[in-house]
Amino acid sequence: MKDKALKLTHRHKHLRVPVLPQEAEQIASNARAANLPIAVFLRNVGQGYQARSILDNRRVEELARINGDLGRLGGLLKLWLTNDVRTAAFSEATIRALLSKIASTQDQMQSIMREVLIPKK
Repeated sequence: MKDKALKLTHRHKHLRVPVLPQEAEQIASNARAANLPIAVFLRNVGQGYQARSILDNRRVEELARINGDLGRLGGLLKLWLTNDVRTAAFSEATIRALLSKIASTQDQMQSIMREVLIPKK
Protein backbone atom coordinates (compact mmCIF):
# COMPACT_ATOMS: atom_id res chain seq x y z
CA MET A 1 0.00 0.00 0.00
CA LYS A 2 2.86 2.39 0.80
CA ASP A 3 4.43 1.80 -2.65
CA LYS A 4 1.20 2.84 -4.32
CA ALA A 5 1.01 6.02 -2.20
CA LEU A 6 4.61 6.89 -3.11
CA LYS A 7 3.89 6.47 -6.82
CA LEU A 8 0.92 8.81 -6.52
CA THR A 9 2.96 11.56 -4.89
CA HIS A 10 5.92 11.40 -7.31
CA ARG A 11 5.30 13.60 -10.32
CA HIS A 12 6.75 12.53 -13.64
CA LYS A 13 5.21 14.99 -16.07
CA HIS A 14 6.63 18.51 -16.45
CA LEU A 15 4.74 21.25 -18.28
CA ARG A 16 6.49 24.14 -19.97
CA VAL A 17 4.65 27.40 -20.38
CA PRO A 18 6.29 30.28 -22.22
CA VAL A 19 5.79 33.62 -20.45
CA LEU A 20 6.99 37.18 -20.82
CA PRO A 21 9.43 38.50 -18.19
CA GLN A 22 6.66 40.67 -16.67
CA GLU A 23 4.37 37.65 -16.48
CA ALA A 24 7.07 35.60 -14.79
CA GLU A 25 7.56 38.33 -12.19
CA GLN A 26 3.81 38.62 -11.59
CA ILE A 27 3.51 34.84 -11.14
CA ALA A 28 6.47 34.84 -8.74
CA SER A 29 4.96 37.77 -6.83
CA ASN A 30 1.61 36.01 -6.54
CA ALA A 31 3.32 32.83 -5.35
CA ARG A 32 5.21 34.81 -2.68
CA ALA A 33 1.97 36.49 -1.58
CA ALA A 34 0.41 33.03 -1.16
CA ASN A 35 3.57 31.85 0.65
CA LEU A 36 4.00 29.01 -1.87
CA PRO A 37 6.75 27.87 -4.21
CA ILE A 38 6.02 28.85 -7.81
CA ALA A 39 5.48 25.24 -8.92
CA VAL A 40 2.96 24.55 -6.13
CA PHE A 41 1.22 27.87 -6.78
CA LEU A 42 0.87 27.16 -10.52
CA ARG A 43 -0.22 23.57 -9.92
CA ASN A 44 -2.92 24.71 -7.47
CA VAL A 45 -4.20 27.52 -9.69
CA GLY A 46 -4.10 25.27 -12.75
CA GLN A 47 -6.32 22.76 -10.96
CA GLY A 48 -8.87 25.42 -10.13
CA TYR A 49 -7.93 26.16 -6.52
CA GLN A 50 -8.20 29.79 -5.48
CA ALA A 51 -4.87 31.07 -4.24
CA ARG A 52 -5.04 32.56 -0.77
CA SER A 53 -2.69 35.36 0.06
CA ILE A 54 -0.91 35.71 3.37
CA LEU A 55 -2.40 39.19 3.23
CA ASP A 56 -5.70 37.50 4.13
CA ASN A 57 -4.12 36.59 7.47
CA ARG A 58 -3.33 40.25 8.04
CA ARG A 59 -6.95 41.13 7.34
CA VAL A 60 -8.07 38.51 9.87
CA GLU A 61 -5.74 40.08 12.46
CA GLU A 62 -7.25 43.46 11.61
CA LEU A 63 -10.73 42.01 12.13
CA ALA A 64 -9.65 40.66 15.52
CA ARG A 65 -8.41 44.14 16.51
CA ILE A 66 -11.68 45.73 15.40
CA ASN A 67 -13.62 43.08 17.31
CA GLY A 68 -11.66 44.03 20.45
CA ASP A 69 -12.54 47.69 19.86
CA LEU A 70 -16.21 46.75 19.61
CA GLY A 71 -15.94 44.79 22.85
CA ARG A 72 -14.45 47.77 24.69
CA LEU A 73 -17.07 50.14 23.28
CA GLY A 74 -19.83 47.71 24.23
CA GLY A 75 -18.39 47.47 27.74
CA LEU A 76 -18.60 51.25 28.13
CA LEU A 77 -22.18 51.21 26.92
CA LYS A 78 -23.05 48.43 29.34
CA LEU A 79 -21.58 50.38 32.26
CA TRP A 80 -23.69 53.39 31.31
CA LEU A 81 -26.87 51.32 30.90
CA THR A 82 -26.40 49.77 34.38
CA ASN A 83 -25.92 53.23 35.93
CA ASP A 84 -22.39 52.41 37.02
CA VAL A 85 -20.87 55.25 39.08
CA ARG A 86 -17.86 55.37 36.74
CA THR A 87 -20.13 56.56 33.94
CA ALA A 88 -22.23 59.01 35.97
CA ALA A 89 -20.56 61.96 34.25
CA PHE A 90 -21.33 60.66 30.75
CA SER A 91 -23.66 63.04 28.94
CA GLU A 92 -26.24 62.04 26.36
CA ALA A 93 -23.92 63.47 23.69
CA THR A 94 -21.11 61.18 24.88
CA ILE A 95 -23.39 58.14 24.69
CA ARG A 96 -24.61 59.14 21.22
CA ALA A 97 -20.98 59.52 20.11
CA LEU A 98 -20.25 56.07 21.56
CA LEU A 99 -23.17 54.54 19.65
CA SER A 100 -21.97 56.27 16.48
CA LYS A 101 -18.45 54.89 17.01
CA ILE A 102 -19.88 51.39 17.48
CA ALA A 103 -21.84 51.71 14.22
CA SER A 104 -18.83 52.99 12.25
CA THR A 105 -16.61 50.24 13.71
CA GLN A 106 -19.18 47.64 12.64
CA ASP A 107 -19.21 49.18 9.15
CA GLN A 108 -15.41 48.98 9.03
CA MET A 109 -15.52 45.34 10.08
CA GLN A 110 -18.13 44.47 7.45
CA SER A 111 -16.10 46.22 4.75
CA ILE A 112 -13.00 44.18 5.58
CA MET A 113 -15.01 40.95 5.73
CA ARG A 114 -16.39 41.67 2.24
CA GLU A 115 -12.86 42.25 0.92
CA VAL A 116 -11.63 38.99 2.41
CA LEU A 117 -14.61 36.80 1.57
CA ILE A 118 -15.70 38.10 -1.84
CA PRO A 119 -12.98 37.41 -4.41
CA LYS A 120 -11.96 40.21 -6.74
CA LYS A 121 -12.97 39.71 -10.35
